[in-house]
Amino acid sequence: MNIRLKTGIVVAALLVAVQAMAQDHDDFNPINTGVAMLGISSDARGASMGDLGAATDPDVNSQYWNPSKYAFAYSSAGVSISYTPWLRKIVNDIYLANLTGYWKIGSSDNQAVSASLRYFSYGEINQTEGGTAIASIHPFELAADVGYSRKLSEKFSMGVALRYIYSDLGFNTIEDGKTASSAFAADISGYYTTYPVIGRNECQLSLGFNISNIGSKIAYGGDQDNQAFLPANLKIGTAFTFPLADYHNLTIGVDANKLLVPAKPRLQDFGDGSPEYQKEYEDALEAWKNKSSISGIFDSFGSDFAKRINLSVGAEYVYNQQFFLRGGYYYESAYNGDRQYFGLGAGFSLNVLRLDAGYMIATKQNSPLDQTLRFTLSFDMDGIKSLFGR
Repeated sequence: MNIRLKTGIVVAALLVAVQAMAQDHDDFNPINTGVAMLGISSDARGASMGDLGAATDPDVNSQYWNPSKYAFAYSSAGVSISYTPWLRKIVNDIYLANLTGYWKIGSSDNQAVSASLRYFSYGEINQTEGGTAIASIHPFELAADVGYSRKLSEKFSMGVALRYIYSDLGFNTIEDGKTASSAFAADISGYYTTYPVIGRNECQLSLGFNISNIGSKIAYGGDQDNQAFLPANLKIGTAFTFPLADYHNLTIGVDANKLLVPAKPRLQDFGDGSPEYQKEYEDALEAWKNKSSISGIFDSFGSDFAKRINLSVGAEYVYNQQFFLRGGYYYESAYNGDRQYFGLGAGFSLNVLRLDAGYMIATKQNSPLDQTLRFTLSFDMDGIKSLFGR
């Protein structure tokens, strides 16, 4: 494998990471992780609300946002498929595909099992020799998970998910002996919902949290000396739904996200660059590299905690559970990467299927998803049964 091929793979991997352009000043210190595709919103509904979903109404795509919501799902089962183009302005073969499903189990209707498969294609990368293309590879990453959720009371549920992660960036060659990489992770989540009466209207107030991607590090290319943290994340959110009129409902929600990953030490944080400070920096960098993922979670709650919180604010208008309009905004501080963007979307639902579309408009940093349209197609198994009179 020649240098050009390896360079192409590294560039492709970086394009999937947080698109914060390098800036050399103290108020810019984003956190980069391995398998960054785990942090990309998987469906059009949540993405169009500014990447919101910890406490919104349960739907078939809750596996990504908060698996514990499935215990409160209105339908007995469902399945969905989502497609998200990546860098659509530049290429047409890089994308994220996601398949998700769930099934309520037990006669009491208070528990559910769920599963999802997430596949990220880096497109085609040509291997060259002497400036001539001699072969091509198709690097990719995927994550497969299964989950279980259960009501612990009439208002509260919890859920867990176990995840297997596989990354093949094209390093598995005979020449260098390197192989594809894999890792394991788990999610822990909770969901609380109640129905307060305000005036003459029954409203819905929900709270949710999801601690996701708690697991091992991943060693790209089998290099155990250069392991990357998984994007472990804490998501906490709330949503409030109230009726505007008969058949008209409006939901407003807020999510807060915090990566549970320690920031990589920076040289400028260690004095004036003298040999003494250089040694301190090298020691800190070595300690960061050797830090376990669990230790990294605790260390992520440092003095810059407030700067590391990303916010999502969104709304969804629903008419008769058939037509949907959505909008939202995602905010990340300049210190943490400066990603800020609007989400817009719409959808319609029939007895059997629902089609959702989302569109993103970046307002700050360039984003691979800027001006990109994504789709989610969902199937309601209860609707299918009703069609056949069962």
